[in-house]
Amino acid sequence: MKEVEIRLSLAENVKSFVNIVSRFDYEMDLQSGRHVVDAKSILGIFSLDLSKPVKLIIHSDDCEDILEAVKPFEV
Repeated sequence: MKEVEIRLSLAENVKSFVNIVSRFDYEMDLQSGRHVVDAKSILGIFSLDLSKPVKLIIHSDDCEDILEAVKPFEV
């Protein structure tokens, strides 16, 4: 499992992020405090507090390709 802190402060960032992560077959979640949602769900992401960075949790150890793809969103 890999974890990365990301920032999704604008609605267009959320749309772009979901378009990127949806291309990968990994199971991924976003966590903000106690709340965890599917990282591929736009509605789920908008239910989080996006004023602060959120944690992207990728349920795989061999996922360098997606880590590279989400680099623009890293804190």
